[in-house]
Amino acid sequence: MDLFARLAVTDLPRAIAWGERLFGPVETFAPNDTEHVWTLQEHCHVYAEVLPQHAGHAAVTVFVDDYTGFLAAAAERGVRPESEEVYENGVRKALFRDPDGNEVGVGGAPAAD
Repeated sequence: MDLFARLAVTDLPRAIAWGERLFGPVETFAPNDTEHVWTLQEHCHVYAEVLPQHAGHAAVTVFVDDYTGFLAAAAERGVRPESEEVYENGVRKALFRDPDGNEVGVGGAPAAD
């Protein structure tokens, strides 16, 4: 099984620049002139597609092994979450928004004591 999660955008170059800052050095490819894909791990992809009529309405969440490291690396590349929360079970989530307003959540396991 492969997962492709779409972020509808208005401006592909702007979306690519933002995604590169958020996701960092991951494999990418452009299947055509209106899409760009980030491969976050084998069979797990997030892609931007130029669909102005749907831009800003996506909500995607990825769960990472190193939550703190991911947030630190994204901050070094100039991207910081809009908000962060910790659920009752200790699971952490940071909420990012791309330039079109799409929500990209990044979750992580409870922090070690």
